Amino acid sequence: MEKEEKTDQEIKPEYEEAVKEAAAEEDKETKKESKAKKDDKKDNKENEKIIKLENEKKEIYESYLRLRADFDNYKKRIEKEKAEIYTRSLEDILKKMLPILDNFERAVEAKSEDADKIIEGVKMVYEQMTGLLKSEGLEMIDALDKNFDPEYHHAVMTEQNEEKEDNAVLAVLQNGYALKDRVIRPAMVKVNKL
Repeated sequence: MEKEEKTDQEIKPEYEEAVKEAAAEEDKETKKESKAKKDDKKDNKENEKIIKLENEKKEIYESYLRLRADFDNYKKRIEKEKAEIYTRSLEDILKKMLPILDNFERAVEAKSEDADKIIEGVKMVYEQMTGLLKSEGLEMIDALDKNFDPEYHHAVMTEQNEEKEDNAVLAVLQNGYALKDRVIRPAMVKVNKL
C-alpha cells in the first residue's frame, strides 16, 4: 500500500479550518475568562456591599444600645430629681410649720386658769396655720348656700327646706379644700332636696 501524500493545496484548506477552529476555541476561552472576571468583579462588588451594609447595621445597633442606655440613665436621673424635689418641698413646708408647733407646745405647757387666754392662744395658732396653708395655695371651698356641685361637694345628708332653693347646700359638716384650683378634699355637706 502506498501512502498517499497530500499536496499543499489539499492540506491548506484543512489547515485553515483547524486554525479557525483553534481561534474559535481560543475566543470561547477568552470570553469565558472575561465573563468569569466580570462575575468575580460583580461578586466582589456585591460582597463589598454586603460587608458595608453589615457594618452600617452594626453601627446602628450600637448607636441604639447607647441611646437606650442614655435614656435609662435619664429616667433614673429624673426619678431621683423628682424624689429630691419632693423631699425639699416637704422640708420647706415643715420648716414653716415649726413655729406653729412651737406655739402649740407653749399653749399646752401654759398653766393658766384663764380659759380666755388659752382660747386666744389656740386662735392665734389656728390663724398662723391657715395663713401658712393659704400662702402655699390652699383655699377653703366656699359651700354654704351655694348650689350643690359634685366636683366640690360631697353630699352625706339631705333635708327638705322650703325657704331654700333645690340643691342648695344647707350646712357644711366638714370643710373642703382646693390646692391651686385642684380639689384635694371636697366639702362634706347637707343638701336641700325639694
